[in-house]
Amino acid sequence: MKLSEIVKDVKLEELKGGETEITGISYDSRAVKPGDLFVAIKGFEFDGHKYIPAAIEAGASAILCQEKPDADIAYALSSDSRLALALAGREFYGDPASEMTIVGVTGTNGKTTTTYLLKHLLESKLDAKVGLIGTNGNMIGSEFLHSERTTPESLELQRLFREMADSGCTHVVMEVSSHSLSLDRVAGIHFDVGIFTNLTQDHLDFHGTMEEYAKAKAKLFRMCTDGCFNADDAWCETMTKDATCKIHSYAIDAHNTELYADDVKLSPSGIEFYAVSGNERVKTKLCIPGKFSVYNALCVMSAGLALGISLSDCADAVGSAKGVKGRMELVPTDGDYTIVIDYSHTPDALENALKALRINDEGRLVALFGCGGDRDRTKRPIMGAVAAKYADFVIVTSDNPRTEEPQSIIDEIVVGMSGSDTPYTVICDRPDAIRWAIDNHRPHDVILLAGKGHEDYQVVGHEKHHMDEREIVAEHIEKR
Repeated sequence: MKLSEIVKDVKLEELKGGETEITGISYDSRAVKPGDLFVAIKGFEFDGHKYIPAAIEAGASAILCQEKPDADIAYALSSDSRLALALAGREFYGDPASEMTIVGVTGTNGKTTTTYLLKHLLESKLDAKVGLIGTNGNMIGSEFLHSERTTPESLELQRLFREMADSGCTHVVMEVSSHSLSLDRVAGIHFDVGIFTNLTQDHLDFHGTMEEYAKAKAKLFRMCTDGCFNADDAWCETMTKDATCKIHSYAIDAHNTELYADDVKLSPSGIEFYAVSGNERVKTKLCIPGKFSVYNALCVMSAGLALGISLSDCADAVGSAKGVKGRMELVPTDGDYTIVIDYSHTPDALENALKALRINDEGRLVALFGCGGDRDRTKRPIMGAVAAKYADFVIVTSDNPRTEEPQSIIDEIVVGMSGSDTPYTVICDRPDAIRWAIDNHRPHDVILLAGKGHEDYQVVGHEKHHMDEREIVAEHIEKR
């Protein structure tokens, strides 16, 4: 493919050597192959322009950049090479997203569960082959692919779309993170349906304020045909005020919406409610406990309606869906106590999980959690306060400390617990903390292992170390 063809949708300041043949695209000089177009991106830590000589030495045929290269080589000059990468990648792979129905889910909590429920809905009611992109990993039908990010970089995303389209996928459901919207990873993609779940504090280390965080999420409703939003969420007006799509509302508390839940019943085994849309009223069940599961079910059903699936079929699919790994996941134990693994790593998610697990008065509700290093520090004392308020006993430990000192993270969490009568202990090593929780449980206790969810690793420094909480529990119980 010619350079001029690849960058035809990129706003260019200058183009030299437009007839140059391109056989691949790379934005990492170490991965450049002969014939590649090297895209030099100015990042937060590294400037790709410094690696143009290395890319040329590796055989790059052309450069897509924001600064003219100091070499006699074909180039395309753009004011925003990150955006240009997304558009060039889309063209290089033949705009594969346009060949499928794309559903994007954004919000702080509920994205992963929503995408898995949507995948099940589309497969069971449309007999569709469905691609999935998200935090737990990517899937092409039943084939699982490991992923590093919630939303891949734009080039990898377009490559993945091409694999999905070529394998026969008719639909794709994907998590759309605020980072991907801010950093143009999803630029140039038109979503058939966009979904907003909720907005609570997270990623302020990147966005700075909740307002900027909300603005990033709101971009999705300017990139889709139909938008489904949670009308009970405090940020719904921000999400919808500049929307260019047809919007569809769902809610529990507001019954003037297109879809709402009535007669909600919560239990340890899941939820039950009547989904109401117009004159239709359909009984709905989901085997995941907690009020937040009602919202997850509603947003899936709202998207289903936008895609032309009947309310009764949506309810039937939600009722036959199974749980999602790392989302209120029950772990086998050796006695009359319960262990639940959940990805709740924000204050709101932790509160929701603890409320959902307040299922009996016979035992204690124990919260074991930490906070990630090199991430939003302001939420640490807030999560400490949430745990102290809703749990009967708290074990403060590590999450992914990354380059921070684990104990310093814990110290900031504990600040939020001051003034509370809730007893707690600090065990810095997470596997030790889990083993301690098992050894010191009481009859009928419910122990929540919060924050890691589906992750089977821990990030210490810059290294990933294998750590699967399911394995830790099983191995320790076997030793006991």
